[in-house]
Amino acid sequence: MSIRCVIPGEGVQVSSRGESIPALLARHDGFLWLDVCPPEEADHLWLREAFGFHPLALEDAFRARERPKVDAYLDHYFIAFYAVGYETENGLSLHPLHVFAGLRYMVTIRSQPIPEVEQVIARWQDPERCRAPTPGSVVYDLLDAIVDAHFPVLDRIAEEVETLEERLFAGGDGRLVEAIFQTRKTLLELRRVVAPEREVINLLLRRELPVFRSEDMAYFQDLYDRLVRMIESIDLYRDMLSGALESYLSLQSNRLNEIVKVLTTASIILMANALVAGIYGMNFQYMPELEWPWGYPMALSMMAGISAGLALFFRRRGWL
Repeated sequence: MSIRCVIPGEGVQVSSRGESIPALLARHDGFLWLDVCPPEEADHLWLREAFGFHPLALEDAFRARERPKVDAYLDHYFIAFYAVGYETENGLSLHPLHVFAGLRYMVTIRSQPIPEVEQVIARWQDPERCRAPTPGSVVYDLLDAIVDAHFPVLDRIAEEVETLEERLFAGGDGRLVEAIFQTRKTLLELRRVVAPEREVINLLLRRELPVFRSEDMAYFQDLYDRLVRMIESIDLYRDMLSGALESYLSLQSNRLNEIVKVLTTASIILMANALVAGIYGMNFQYMPELEWPWGYPMALSMMAGISAGLALFFRRRGWL
């Protein structure tokens, strides 16, 4: 657990002792950031006593898979957000981040290191930025860094979509359908995170509590617009994959139809030849051609003529 407090004129104070919280909260000239990583069971009761957080909010904060949301309490917001990572082999990885935002403090709870949080903390501790921050600026910086990290993930998925399309028009392979379904699943998982996060920002824009200033709303509106644009891109790539899958299945169906047509044509030609062979294979005593010296060549010629005639007929009709 790390405690950081910005005091105008005094810079950033860093502490790891929980007993300093009441003294820091009693001051009216600073902003406190408490970062709990990873949370322990004892922190549950301690946070409730130190900040007066609602037990339901704390219960959600200590869950690993809480849906992105925002809850407004008497004097603070509780925000559940997700940082996203992506590896081709392992798929989408979700890192939950829970934020309590009050008038002069912010508490973040995370079960594992999140690079975006570390980056914001580093910027926040920069001596050149030791002016007293506001809840809106700190929360925005944090959520902005997380949302910005969503876009490289979406770009990598977009590259996979383009690769799948190239494989499709190159003839496809046995694992193409599986790859398409896997990428669609990844897009759906990403949308299940991004869509609720858009609603989180939308609720913060309403300013139900005086935690954020009116001038902060322009930044949150920009964040909302970026999430809307991301959702539109996700839907676009999902539709592209659906179209690619339909095209692949149509190509496979057309290939199957072509194979069936060729086999059907060959079957008809062979049946006609079998008819001639069957007639001359009957063991009747009185068949004029059986004793004829040219009977065998005539039967073969008849089979060849029937085959050529049928093949020409099917080709003219476009069946071959």
